[in-house]
Amino acid sequence: MEEAHVFSILAEDHPLRIQAINEHKQIKKLVNKTTDLEANLSTLADVLEAHIRFEERVMFPEIQAIATTEEMTHIDDIHYEQNLEENTTDEFWK
Repeated sequence: MEEAHVFSILAEDHPLRIQAINEHKQIKKLVNKTTDLEANLSTLADVLEAHIRFEERVMFPEIQAIATTEEMTHIDDIHYEQNLEENTTDEFWK
């Protein structure tokens, strides 16, 4: 949703959009990595924290500066809170 509706306010070749999409790809790779889990989780935490800070401090202010009222309204309209359910029966928690 973020890439399709928020990032798309920036041009496809905009450096901030390219960086954010590349960081998303890196995060997805780390999430799916199944070897050396301890080091991987540490790396994932660092990469994710840096990415969130980049979006909050650099990318989103840029988007807000150039987005039209209609684009911002659209983002607000499609934003929703997910109702997540605890899954404590998953093998992960055992």
